[in-house]
Amino acid sequence: MSESSQFAKLLEQVTHCCHCCNTLYLKLISLCHTGQSTFLNDLGGDIKGGGKSSNAADKVVEEIKAKGGKAVANYDSVEDGEKLIQTALDAFGRIGAPFINTFACISDLIHRVHLRGSFMVTRAAWNHMKKQKFGRIIMTSSAAGIYGNFGQANYSAAKLGLLGLANTLAIEGQKYNIHCNTIAPTAGSRLTETVMPPVLCESLKAEYVAPLVLWLSHDQCQENGGLFEVGAGWIGKLRWERSQGRIVRKKNQGMFPETVRDQWDNICDFTNATKPANINESVATLVEVLSRVETDEGIAPNPTSAMATAASGISPAVGQKLPESTFSYSQTQCILYALGVGMSTKDDDHLKFLYEGHEDFSCLPTFGVIPSQAAMMDGGLGSVPGLNFDFTRVKLLHGEQYLELFQPLPTSGTLTSQARIADVLDKGSGAVILLDVHTYSGKELLCYNQYSLFIVGAGGFGGKRTSDKSTVAHPNRSPDAVMTDTTTRDQAALYRLSGDWNPLHIDPSFAAMGGFKSPILHGLCSFGFAARHVLKQYANNDASRFKSIKVRFVKPVLPGQSLQTEMWKEGNRIHIQCKVSSFIMVVEMTSDSELVFAEIGRRIKDLGAEMVKKVNAVFGWEITKGGNTAAQWTIDLKTGAGALHKGPYSGKTDVTITVSDDDFMEVVQGKLNPQKAFFAGKLKVRGNIMLSQKLEVILKDYAKL
Repeated sequence: MSESSQFAKLLEQVTHCCHCCNTLYLKLISLCHTGQSTFLNDLGGDIKGGGKSSNAADKVVEEIKAKGGKAVANYDSVEDGEKLIQTALDAFGRIGAPFINTFACISDLIHRVHLRGSFMVTRAAWNHMKKQKFGRIIMTSSAAGIYGNFGQANYSAAKLGLLGLANTLAIEGQKYNIHCNTIAPTAGSRLTETVMPPVLCESLKAEYVAPLVLWLSHDQCQENGGLFEVGAGWIGKLRWERSQGRIVRKKNQGMFPETVRDQWDNICDFTNATKPANINESVATLVEVLSRVETDEGIAPNPTSAMATAASGISPAVGQKLPESTFSYSQTQCILYALGVGMSTKDDDHLKFLYEGHEDFSCLPTFGVIPSQAAMMDGGLGSVPGLNFDFTRVKLLHGEQYLELFQPLPTSGTLTSQARIADVLDKGSGAVILLDVHTYSGKELLCYNQYSLFIVGAGGFGGKRTSDKSTVAHPNRSPDAVMTDTTTRDQAALYRLSGDWNPLHIDPSFAAMGGFKSPILHGLCSFGFAARHVLKQYANNDASRFKSIKVRFVKPVLPGQSLQTEMWKEGNRIHIQCKVSSFIMVVEMTSDSELVFAEIGRRIKDLGAEMVKKVNAVFGWEITKGGNTAAQWTIDLKTGAGALHKGPYSGKTDVTITVSDDDFMEVVQGKLNPQKAFFAGKLKVRGNIMLSQKLEVILKDYAKL
């Protein structure tokens, strides 16, 4: 018999089971994934939960056998889970899917049947499923459990309890190929036929639920931990949604009900809501909250913010125009800019951007950001109503940049730029200003820029968090092309001559005030490097083929570091990712942490098997120096007798910890509290954060983690 015909036959069996008893609260414990065997449990109680009869179950078994299937009935209570499972094993020798669990009882029987009964039967089946490396469990909850229903408190509590049980079983069973899902069906039954019109019962018959049950039972179905509403031929999947919320306390201060009251609308605002899918994502939010409280970066509306906002959440600054600016330049500025973003006479095809006598002398397309900078550099932002702060005193970061060209840029001329505030966003720890700048040569539009400017500490004014005015610019595959260039130690000093005189890029003391160990490279310099990589790779340095580019600035770059641009081509659009490349730096980095990892390796060699039993996880470590990865270590305490690997790891880690070499040694020597390091952003964790509790087993002689 073909698999499709087996599938169809099993569907018919399940449908008849549901139809003949006119109910879904039969315990169909074992519709084996081969499609041949059905185990049926029904206590045979009346609609009030009393009595006991084998008639209903026997009738279904007879129908299944008449159709050529295999079936056996059981009449025990679901609280006697072992008896149910043993009946299935005696009849078929194994158990499979699904676990459909609904029952209609009243009063004290509700929890015993729905919740405890489900638990007992599942527990009885669990080890058998683990041994055979296969299982499909389907819990039947209810809309009353999900949403609540008047007069059904006990029933609702039991049904939602089933969902919590199912979610945990889905996590614990995953590695044994045991999947657990939950359905909340609406179907005609012996209970509902007394209160529903016959036409409605017919529209909600069990045949319109059974196919979902069958699919979730099948070995090809990889769904796990899902919650589905089903009825009348419709199926929908549910998931949790959570508002952005508000932090309503500050460091070393109390939390008061008045603050909760004042922030209630924001707490309950589902604009830009998140959708946490597991407990790790839930815990991660709390970790972020603790970090913000620790650093006084709460996201509650900030009464001291200089950013004004209307009752609608829209800043009065939006739409305001800045004074028109002019920018005059010659071919010298074009050449200087090209040198500033890494062009060199070492490459013959760079000469067209460096020599004014070249027959194809051109201006690099990304030079288009330079004329527009005057709109900000001339202090125009500080004059905009609603932006009530001194821009010379705030910490302003360049978040994103969009540039679009409408025609090739001339190599000299006088241009005018018109700027306006497109939007103002409240990001909690800061404010984001979207600044649109249109640049003209006479009346001809040459280019359009949008700056995304992040002002640290100016958030919390109660404004909106997202914008539909943000201009939209990597595929999940290896890049189609990669290009790398090394910046010079003087790259920032050279680039600033194109007009960005911010001392952050040249003055060490000023950089230190911004939290940097040394002056950093201009974001727009990295922007220029990445853009010219694309221009060379895909346009043969033909500036006329350049249309637009959008980037987000994620991390600072230090002059002297190498920039690697990864490129993906899709149609006429190129997706890029430009990052610091540590692989071509000919610098041998040694770290004090190597001594600690050498000792860990010795301990694993002596006690590895014991540590594997206690830890059962793979830990990745990224040790940094000067912002660069200096060493990578992987501690495998999951397989064999354990192992320590140095360098890139090809396997999968359960948790990865990133920390500087200095901070790592401070933690190891007990000089730095690891929790404070974590909340201050010095120690970063990716993956299963709960596993960090087991680090003491690994580092117990040294670390205070």
